[in-house]
Amino acid sequence: MNELLLTYFIAINIVGVGMMYRDKQKAKRHEWRIAESTLWTVAAIGGALGGLIGMYCYRHKTKHTSFTVGFPILAALDLLFFFVIS
Repeated sequence: MNELLLTYFIAINIVGVGMMYRDKQKAKRHEWRIAESTLWTVAAIGGALGGLIGMYCYRHKTKHTSFTVGFPILAALDLLFFFVIS
């Protein structure tokens, strides 16, 4: 169980970082963007830490209060959940 949970946690956070990177690239090129609801969904199902890392590494969504406040809160809840369950 713990290995499966760890694998999931790592994978979903890689997805979170990747989505922030991809959305930033699309924003630079004025292309069709990833929906904010999709970014929030990935964060809500465990990818908030990756999203937070991606947000600050790529300086993406850092001016949106909902992201700068919400992602750290979700990341803390994700980590708490991960350590309580494992």
